[in-house]
Amino acid sequence: MAEGREQGVPDDQAAPPPRPLDAIDRDILRILQTDGRASIRSVAERVHVSRANAYARINRLIDDGVIRGFSARVNHERAGQGASAYITLKIVQNSWRTVREQLQALPGAAHIALVSGDFDVLLLVHTPDNRTLRELVLTKLQAIPEVLSTRTLLVFEETDLNRRLAVDEA
Repeated sequence: MAEGREQGVPDDQAAPPPRPLDAIDRDILRILQTDGRASIRSVAERVHVSRANAYARINRLIDDGVIRGFSARVNHERAGQGASAYITLKIVQNSWRTVREQLQALPGAAHIALVSGDFDVLLLVHTPDNRTLRELVLTKLQAIPEVLSTRTLLVFEETDLNRRLAVDEA
């Protein structure tokens, strides 16, 4: 947790309002989304600014919380996580923060979202096999007192679209 931030308040809510992105910022984001390992020099050349300017812009995007980090896109099946599922959860009203903390600790949890509609939480998990997935749902998820019900949707095949932020429309 960042220094001076209020406990229990997500970083994106405690941060100052975002500064508008210009065309160069959007180009930098597109480049880094495609190749998070691109060098400052390469980014600077591609957006036609100095290295110092590119460096400053990337740091500002990080400081402003626009860029939340850099990561590798993993082929889960080749990494030994052959079973994937989206799990929907209905939870006790006003228990989101407690449930989120417990879900973050689950092995294989990849994405957690509080949503509206027929269920409250959408959880993406990757496990080595269906047996491990079954154990995760039946012994770990359903043991969380605030979880009222679950529904598991097996992923048969997935395609990583390497989605870009909606920076093109700005």
